[in-house]
Amino acid sequence: MSVVTPVTLRWRDFDALGHVNNSVYLSYLEVARDRLMRDLLGDVYLSMVIARIEIDYRDEIPMGTEEVTVTCRPVSIGTTSLRTEEQILLPGGGVAATAISVGVVRDDKTRSSRPWTDAERALITAAIG
Repeated sequence: MSVVTPVTLRWRDFDALGHVNNSVYLSYLEVARDRLMRDLLGDVYLSMVIARIEIDYRDEIPMGTEEVTVTCRPVSIGTTSLRTEEQILLPGGGVAATAISVGVVRDDKTRSSRPWTDAERALITAAIG
């Protein structure tokens, strides 16, 4: 399973260098990652937190770009975690960034990680393929 999500750029995303600021890339990745988690796990995604993000900036997103495409797919599951691979694609298909994220599911009452339920694990495993 993979999601492909268009993201409309905002004027505030751009910095004085005439491109999207590097910190904004993370918010673009979040849009696709949240969509994947919501589509895959329903409201469980609201109980997930990001434990790690590794990002490689490959190309700038220049001023005047109106939209990018962000992809996200699950690649592995741990006891409490889910690892995803993500990309930000430029309008011409070039890669602006690649990322690996690790999300952890937590118990909202204890505010600490919890193991995936059997049902959640089955959904994630099926999505990984």
